[in-house]
This record gives sequence, structure tokens and C-alpha cells, in this order.
Amino acid sequence: MSLRHRAISTFLFLIGLSLLFVPAARAAKPIVIGCPLSMAFLYGWDAERGITLAVEEINADGGVAIGGEKRPFKIEVIDTRDLEPGVPVSEALLAMEKLILDKKADFIIGGPVRSEAALAAMPLLSKYKKVSILTTGALTPKYTDLVAEQYDKFKYCFRIHGEAKNLVGEIFANFTELKEKHGFKNLFIVAQDVSHARGAAELVKDIATKKGWNVTGLEIYPTGATDFSMGLLKAKDTKAEIINIWMDMPESAILLKQWHDMKIPALPFGSTLAAAEQPGFWKATNGKGEFTLCNVVNAGNAPSNATPWTMKFYNAYTKRWGVEPEGLGTSSSYMAVYVLKDAILRAGSLDSSKIVDALEKTDIVGVYGRVRFDPKSHQIIPSTDPKEGAVGSILQWQDGKRIVVYPKSIAMGEILLPPWMKK
Repeated sequence: MSLRHRAISTFLFLIGLSLLFVPAARAAKPIVIGCPLSMAFLYGWDAERGITLAVEEINADGGVAIGGEKRPFKIEVIDTRDLEPGVPVSEALLAMEKLILDKKADFIIGGPVRSEAALAAMPLLSKYKKVSILTTGALTPKYTDLVAEQYDKFKYCFRIHGEAKNLVGEIFANFTELKEKHGFKNLFIVAQDVSHARGAAELVKDIATKKGWNVTGLEIYPTGATDFSMGLLKAKDTKAEIINIWMDMPESAILLKQWHDMKIPALPFGSTLAAAEQPGFWKATNGKGEFTLCNVVNAGNAPSNATPWTMKFYNAYTKRWGVEPEGLGTSSSYMAVYVLKDAILRAGSLDSSKIVDALEKTDIVGVYGRVRFDPKSHQIIPSTDPKEGAVGSILQWQDGKRIVVYPKSIAMGEILLPPWMKK
């Protein structure tokens, strides 16, 4: 080999060798979303699925543009266990702090799910200046009331789904219709022994009495209860025509089975009724849950045409998870990721104060209508018109399907009565 050829070979070898030590292109640092959720329960796993679907869609589209580069979202889920009976609130707080300190969460989306745990977590979010969007469970009005009362301290806390007071307003709109159409006047209330349910039950009792309803009883059941027959018999003996239910525990399915088997002549109307929200409720009750009504809080958790995005989300969720959107926390958790992305883009930063400002100016059309937050309380602004605000969704089980019956702007059917109630 000539000297010239040997020199060229050596040169090419050195170039090849140097390429082995050229570092790969730096991957964009992910934006970490911490998700504190009670994973053994509906309001935990459906929220995780909604968040995951949104993150997958956004990352497939390149991520979030910030600082001249596109960065992906990364999810860190931790089980708070706060819906489990006997688990102290302190465990949810430890889980939240682990997300912030160990998992380096930039933002919090999801829970804590139980109202008591969500309230207890607010000072922790304030301490670490972490923007949080509550998307599932926690219906207590006190959450956003505290933001309005102590804005500087709790300004990092937002809620993107409805709360108990609004749910009460929605059910009374339906109660009024049933009263006018069927002459109903007697109401029986059943609630789970948790903060939001007890408070809502008392509120319903007070409002119903003022509106001329005869409240024939109020029964409180501990979390995990499995026999509701005595309460149902009281409802029957007092000639109740509606049983208003506030329960997020899965055992509420037993309540509906007993209601059917005992042929209680009162319409079961769940304001919070986790078991009946799920697509598998019909099979789980062998069809005995027919005619049950429940509030799934935001549109998109049952089929409707609230916005062009509603069924797009509904079908995407069904394809991704092999099950239809499952209840409270599903569409709201999905939307929270898109709302956060929108805020980051407008803020051009991950700085907490700038994100707070951007979220307060949010105004986009999402799965369940126009998404805006009250700038003082950080509660999503509700409406019965999807063009004006976030629309709720009350469904009734009819012939094996979840039929949206309220609000009228997105209704797919009307409320039906079981045959043993028809005069």
C-alpha cells in the first residue's frame, strides 16, 4: 500500500473512531405531571386513563413548545389511597410530597380525590408553589372558596370539574321537572359518611324543604357498607318518590340491586353514584340498575354532542382503553392536560406565577364546552350551554345504555320511570 493510501486509510479510521464518541442529540427534558390518585377506585383509574390519553396525543404531536424547543409531557402516578376506608389523610399528603420532592413534578393534575385530602393538600401546594388542577372526586365548594378567601396563599389551586353546589342546582332542575310532570313531592336522601356527601345531603334537605318538598328521611352509611335494606324500607314506608343518593363507594351497586329486588316505588337519583357511572354497571347488576340516574359531572363521560370534541374524545378513549369513558374524572382529567399545555404556550414558561396568570385567562372550547376559570376562586365556570361554559351531564340507564337526559342542550333522551312506579 502506498504512503498516500495508508494516510487516507488512517484518516478515515480516525474519523470513524471519533464518531463513536460523539454524544447523541440531547433529548428534550420532559415536563413532569404528578398525579396523586386513589388507584383502587373509579375516580382514580379513570383519571389516570384520561390524563394518559391526552399526554400520548400531545407527545405524538411533538410535545409542548417552550423556550425554542418542543418538550414532552411525562406522567408520574402515585397511589394516595385516600378513598380507601380507614386510610388517614396524612398518607395522601406524604404521597403528594413524594411526587414533588422525589419525582420532581412540575405540575399536579388529578387529586387528591377525597375532599378531606384535597383540602389538606392545599397548604402543601402553597409551600412548594406547585400549580395544581383538581380533576376528579373532591366536590366540596370549600376548596375553591378558600382560594377566593386566601388568594395569595392558595392561588396555585384550580378545579376543572363541577362542585357540590352546582350539582345540587342540576338535580333540582330535574326534581322540578319530575314534580311538574308526575306530581312528585316526597324525597328521601341517602349519603355516604364523607365530607362532601354529608354536606351535600344536608344542603339538599334544606333546599328541598324550602322549595316545598317533603323530605321523608336522611340516612348516612359508612364507607364500605353492604346492606341498605333498612333505609330502602324507610323510603318505601314514607312514600318517597325520589331517592337522592350521594355515594362514591363501589358498594352503592348493592343499593341499586336491593332497590330493584324490593321494587321500591321511588326513582334512584344519584348526584354522586360511582357504581352507576361505569359502563359495566349494567352487567354488574344483571340489568337491575335500569332507570337509575346519576350525575357524571362533565359532558363526555357519556355519549352526547356537547361540542365537536365530545365524541372525538369518547371514541378515542374507548379505542385506547377498550371501555367507554367511565365517570367523574374522565373527561375533566383529559381536558386538564390540554388546558395546561395551552397555559404553558401562552406563558412561554414553567414559572408557577406565570402559569397561574395564564390559567386565569384560559378560554378554549373543550370536550364539555367552553373552559374558563373564575379568576378569583379558580373554579371552572359552569353553564347549561356548552357555548358559554362547562356543561354537566346527567344520565339514566335505559335498556342497557347510558342515556344523557340533562341538560336539554345536549340531552339524548328523557327520564323514564320503572314499571312499578307507573300509575
